[in-house]
Amino acid sequence: MIESPYQPAPSRYDDGMSYRRAGRSGVLLPALSLGLWQNFGSRQSFARVQEMVHYAFDRGIVHFDLANNYGPEYGTAEENFGRLMERSLRPYRDELFIATKAGYDMWPGPYGNWGSRKYLMASLDQSLRRMRLEYVDVFYSHRYDPRTPLEETLQALVDIVRCGKALYVGISRYPLDAARFAFDYLAARDVRCLLFQDRLNLLDRAPVTSGVLPLAAEHGAGFVAFSPLAQGLLTDRYLHGVPADSRMAENRTLHGDVLTDAMRHRLQGLAAMARQRGQTLAEMSLAWLLHDARVTSVIVGASSKEQIAQNLRALASAGFSDGELAQLDALAGVE
Repeated sequence: MIESPYQPAPSRYDDGMSYRRAGRSGVLLPALSLGLWQNFGSRQSFARVQEMVHYAFDRGIVHFDLANNYGPEYGTAEENFGRLMERSLRPYRDELFIATKAGYDMWPGPYGNWGSRKYLMASLDQSLRRMRLEYVDVFYSHRYDPRTPLEETLQALVDIVRCGKALYVGISRYPLDAARFAFDYLAARDVRCLLFQDRLNLLDRAPVTSGVLPLAAEHGAGFVAFSPLAQGLLTDRYLHGVPADSRMAENRTLHGDVLTDAMRHRLQGLAAMARQRGQTLAEMSLAWLLHDARVTSVIVGASSKEQIAQNLRALASAGFSDGELAQLDALAGVE
């Protein structure tokens, strides 16, 4: 049977998605973006990958977040995305905002990790080949490298933009002082940091408490939050134990020692508040992130189009009163 050419939904920009400005830039990102960290590589059927990406794009999700070692296996999320570019997305390239990164382990030897110029340049070239792209919209230094001079890492980002392989650059998970240096260094060379990416959720407020989130806003960088559901803790799956088919049961990216009695009690309290608001715990957790105007976009993962649909329901949230925010802080154990 011949597969019909993909035609994105004509209503994709009128179906409830909102778009937020990335700091002091011309870039607008969808409130929810799709992350391809898990479930988009070689261990997933390509048909399922295609279904999820098409479903997201049909609903206004134009920002797709990748990295060189996403999969699993390493590189295979980018390879699948490249197949999608060739099969269906190429006509819509200018509607998409595609991100990739380098900074974590990718290949053996001294040049396949961290933040050297050699690694960043080589990794981006490989990513572009895998994704069958001439450029990415934003390229991130995926993590701070304490052993490489920060000027070397940042100058590589500058030169990547100047040679046309990325339109913008970002940094991810940098500590406060390194982030401040990076913002200043890049701005002085007219290649401003567009986005700062870090883990942020109801249970983990590190970018707020460390000062990184306010620093990004001060320097005109947008903020992209990942792990908004704390690897699944902020869903209904762990309220009464560990399901046999969960990532915690399989010891994948979420370990059982996290689910203490105290944590389960906190999650149950949060879930009860969500029910009072007419939401699931996941929907409330996403809505809490989007309540902060400094958050440009929230990256959600998925293993099915149904999960994407569930996450999109958070966009209909009525917001939070000051009293509700204080109650959330107390239930989440925030002082």
